[in-house]
Order: sequence, then structure tokens, then C-alpha cells
Amino acid sequence: MADVKETSSVIDLRIIIKRIIANKRLFVRTLPAVFVLSCAYIICIPRYYQSDLKLAPEMESSSPASSALGSITASFGIDLTSMSSSDAISPLLYPDLMDDNGFVVRLFNTRVKSLEGNIDCTYFEYLKNHQKRAWWAIPMQWVRSLFKEKAIAIKGDKEDNPYMLTKLQDDIANSIRQKIAISVDKKTGVISISVEDQDPLICKDMADSVKKCLQAFITEYRTNKARIDEEYYRNLTSEAKADYEKARMAYGAFSDANKDLTVESMRLKQNDLENDMQLKYNTYSTLMTKYQTAKAKVQERTPAFTLVKGASLPMKPSGPKRMIFVLGMCFLATIVLCLYSVKDIILKE
Repeated sequence: MADVKETSSVIDLRIIIKRIIANKRLFVRTLPAVFVLSCAYIICIPRYYQSDLKLAPEMESSSPASSALGSITASFGIDLTSMSSSDAISPLLYPDLMDDNGFVVRLFNTRVKSLEGNIDCTYFEYLKNHQKRAWWAIPMQWVRSLFKEKAIAIKGDKEDNPYMLTKLQDDIANSIRQKIAISVDKKTGVISISVEDQDPLICKDMADSVKKCLQAFITEYRTNKARIDEEYYRNLTSEAKADYEKARMAYGAFSDANKDLTVESMRLKQNDLENDMQLKYNTYSTLMTKYQTAKAKVQERTPAFTLVKGASLPMKPSGPKRMIFVLGMCFLATIVLCLYSVKDIILKE
């Protein structure tokens, strides 16, 4: 009795194949329709290109022991340089800059030009007015235009606040975040920048623009303390120089007016003026030395960047993969039709 039940639970492949062949008209009608609809859908989606580059920033120098330990831990994916570095922002946090409006808004006014030359405007205007969209996105665009907000041009003025954007500006910023990706290799510290766009030349130019913005941010952060010290000592040096010039003029005027000194009190006053001039000169000379040291510190803290791989002009679009999509949809439809043809056998078992 048990053998009969075990035999009845086995599905005969010959029956399944016969059932699928019996429903061949369903395949003949459905698969061409799926093919046509898949082609119509994927053709409406605009093609996009991708360009990427790799950048290696200068790392802080460390001791030989820490360098040897760092090379060992790097093989396990652990970055000791970020742990031992005095910087509050380690290279591993650079990808998070794309979440900051202050960094993204810097890209709004980047000038872009299409490969054909028919587009020459800012990146903000390009994303706003020159993006190709699928036909089903046009009605949604019309609906949004009814509630359209006036865009405020970002020119970097002090009155502009990247953290108080309009709805349109916030949408453009989110669109930029979807098109630009920044990643850091934990082992080598190499920064990778990838940009996707509908025009190959704009794609390449934006990769270079993001690289420049990132370099400016890293340089500004690394040299911030040194630049503050430089400004501080420059102001002190200017004040000390003015005081010294004033004391020197006072001493010179007194000496010219009293060439033949016979009165002791006048001689003492001349000595006081000379001593005051000398003290202020010493102060000015000391501050000038500190100012020059702080000025050199800015250059010392300025990191150097090595371009490991430059952004190249993409020759072929990166997506969408139209042929793969159509074949995938047809394959999926074939599986669904096969299951539909033998559903009664499957349910019976």
C-alpha cells in the first residue's frame, strides 16, 4: 500500500511536456506580446553613461612600527591610519559628504556642456530642464508644474543657506546624490568617484568637478587650524609693525629736533624713546618669525593628490541593458506559462 502511494506522488515529466505542447497556442500568442511590450518599455527608458576616476590623497606620516602594523592589519580590512590620525574626519567618512547639502550645493553652479554642443549651462539648469524622461513620467511632471516653486540661484553668497533649500533645489540635490557615488578602499585608501549621466561629456566633466570639490574640501579641512594661526599671527605682526613704525618716527623726530643735547632730562627721554623703539622692533621681529612659520605650516599641511585613474569619456552607454532585459522578460514569461499549463497537475499532487 505504501509503494502505491509513493508511486502516485511521482510527477511524470512526459505528461508535463505533453501538457505544455498542448498549450502551444498560448505560448505563440503570449511570448510575442511580451517581447513587444518589453521592447516598448525598455526603449522609452533613456540611456545613461558612466565615468569614474580614482584619487589617492596624501596620508599623514607615521612611525615605522605603526606603518608595519598598518600593512599587516590592512590585509584583514582594518584601517589603523584612521585610528592613529589626528584628523576628526578620516578618509572612510568621505563618502558621507554626499549626504551633506553644503557639499552637494557646490556642484549646482558647475558649468557643463553636452557632447553635441547644444547644451551649455549650469549643472542645476541641466538637471532641471534637459533630462530625458520616460513617456509615463511626463504626466507626473505636468502635475508637479502646477505646484512649481521658484528656484533660487545658488551663487555662493553669504545670504544663501545650503541647509534651507526650496523643494526644487532639494529634488535636484537628491538627483545629484543618485548620480554621484564616492567610495574609499579600506586597504589602500584610494578614493573612487563614479558619475552616471545621460550625456558622456557631462558625465566625464562632472567626475572631474567632484574630484576638485573633494580636493578643496580635504585641503580646507587639513589646513584649517594652520590657516587660523596664520591669520592670527598676520594680524599681530601688522599691529606690531605699526607700533614699531610709530615709535621709530617718534624717536627720529625727537633726535632731529634735539641734535645737541645738554640737558640730562632730554638725554634720558631720548634713551627712553630709543629703548621703546628697540623693544617694539624685537616684538615685531619675533612675531614676523612666528608668522612665517605659520605660513609655512599651511603649505606643510596641504595634502598632495595623486590621480591613479583619470575620468575618461565613455564610448558606450552603461545602461539600461535592453537586450538582457527583453530576454529576461521572455524567459520569465515562459516559466510562468509553463507553470500555468501544468497547474492542475501540481495542485493535484
